[in-house]
Amino acid sequence: MYWIRITLILLVCCTPRGEMAGAQQTKTNNPKVIPFKIHVTDDVLQDLQLRLARSRLPDQIDDAGWQYGTDLAYLKELTKYWRTQYDWRVHEATLNRFAQFKTNLDGYDLHFVHQRSKHPHARPLVLLHGWPGSFFEFYKIVDALTDPESHGGQARDAFHVIIPSLPGFGFSEKPRDKGWNNGRIAQTIAKLMARLGYDRYSAQGGDWGATIATWLGRNDADHCTAIHINFVIASSNTPGSKAFDGLTEAEINRVQERQQFMAEERGYSQIQGTKPQTLGYGLNDSPTGLAAWIVEKFRSWSDCQGDLEQVFTKDELLTNIMIYWTTETITSSTRIYYETRHSRSPGTQGRVQIPVGCALFPKELVYAPRKWAENRFHVTHWTEMPRGGHFAALEQPQLLLTDIRKFFRTQASTN
Repeated sequence: MYWIRITLILLVCCTPRGEMAGAQQTKTNNPKVIPFKIHVTDDVLQDLQLRLARSRLPDQIDDAGWQYGTDLAYLKELTKYWRTQYDWRVHEATLNRFAQFKTNLDGYDLHFVHQRSKHPHARPLVLLHGWPGSFFEFYKIVDALTDPESHGGQARDAFHVIIPSLPGFGFSEKPRDKGWNNGRIAQTIAKLMARLGYDRYSAQGGDWGATIATWLGRNDADHCTAIHINFVIASSNTPGSKAFDGLTEAEINRVQERQQFMAEERGYSQIQGTKPQTLGYGLNDSPTGLAAWIVEKFRSWSDCQGDLEQVFTKDELLTNIMIYWTTETITSSTRIYYETRHSRSPGTQGRVQIPVGCALFPKELVYAPRKWAENRFHVTHWTEMPRGGHFAALEQPQLLLTDIRKFFRTQASTN
């Protein structure tokens, strides 16, 4: 027991002063912010090897490619690489370069990166992922955000970066009660920022991260001063036959093209929004099944021209999958679809009045013209990207980074 006491003392003493100061401001049963390092045990990795080696794959129609779902030939190639060449310990060490912590909020332990800039004037920025992503999505832009001068920026572009693993995702605890929709998760993120001592902060996100950032911009506007999103969901104020009034032909064509695309893509959402538990049995038990389910989304939703590895390496794909596999969070992560579909949280309606920056990548799942976006957001920055898709931070990190900097330079006086 002596070594346990010493370990706990060291963990608390090593916590940066800012973290503990922020923690003391929040009255909870356990307000401490504890340093965290990722370490997957050897037995988990050995079990993974056995499961990969014993995979029982289905057949596939000749020359089907990806038409019916994940291509069999590619999945065989990827899982062979996973089993024989991929080294989790290398990527675990890469992730552990970032300062990580856990803290208990709303009864559950929340994992997050808190990478502080050397610049005292740096602005706090919370980066929010979605599904099937993870906090790993942002690993390419963290250093540039915290140390801009070493990455083509200026001191005024410096941020303190906070990247939570959403509740039920990755190294955050899995909720055991109902109702963890995107609004409830956003409330927890707002509490995290308060606990860290940030009275004013900004947010950036895509996928569910964009909806959570939107909630923060609408409902925590006394503290959240601006948001930047790369997943813009908005609709016309005049539905029906007049929905396209005031749009250009190019905008109408783009809306319709994305609608047709999603007609073939939303099956996953229907399953996860209605029966996530049933799906989870297979994905939690089979690493090959998990890889097939996630990799297909990365190919379909990215701007890769059908060649997945034009924009992602095998190691990047597998590291994201490994975060789900090693933590057994695929089922708990998909429940956000069910909870958001079946339980409306307070504060989900109304226009966001704080400044909003929008980055629109051409292969994003949906497209909202600026006219529609301004119905929902106080848009002060709008960028039509030349390339890229749904996983912007991982797929086109430089384009996203540049746009974040441009937007927040205009907001410097408000943070």
